[in-house]
Amino acid sequence: MSEHHNRVIIIDDHPLFRKGAGDLVKMEGSLEFVGEAASGKEGVALALRQKPDLILLDLNMKGMDGLDTLKALRAAGCEARVIMLTVSDDEADVVGALRAGADGYLLKDMEPEDIIIELHRAARGHIVLSDAISQLIALSLRKEPAPGDADKAGLTTRETEILMLISKGMSNKLIARELGIVEGTVKVHVKHILRKLSLRSRVEAAVWAVEHMPA
Repeated sequence: MSEHHNRVIIIDDHPLFRKGAGDLVKMEGSLEFVGEAASGKEGVALALRQKPDLILLDLNMKGMDGLDTLKALRAAGCEARVIMLTVSDDEADVVGALRAGADGYLLKDMEPEDIIIELHRAARGHIVLSDAISQLIALSLRKEPAPGDADKAGLTTRETEILMLISKGMSNKLIARELGIVEGTVKVHVKHILRKLSLRSRVEAAVWAVEHMPA
């Protein structure tokens, strides 16, 4: 049986970075580089044409920025895993991207081999974050009031179960498969979990679970 090659496109307005990232992807046997775009508008068209598995998307681009590009990709029905690859470690940028549907947030100063590792994890359905971004979200959570444990939050047994799987970086699709339920049901539970914990994203929920729930 032939190994599945995850198809990758890069959307970034810096030509040197596109070349470097493209060369990095081409060196990895299980990844297939299928195109690049220098703007958000070009990137959306390329994604709809190539139907990649993974999209590396810069945040700070002239004209249509990365966040607007991400929203346009999702609105157009693009189901690729979208990983923000950027220099920005601003909290508002991170939260905005994750809430808009990003499947990961990596910083451009990561070691190349670490980026490849995270791309493989993203392709398997995990949410991926640079270490610095995980710490940023954890610090942000501590500033905001949130229930101290699952009982105080009023989580049901099923919601607690799903929260633990979220903390392991599992996507809704993987959680549904693990629990033998449909993905739509998982989405409803996740929405309830976020509301009960007064959190804004599943990544924040994962950090909360690690800090407040026994392994």
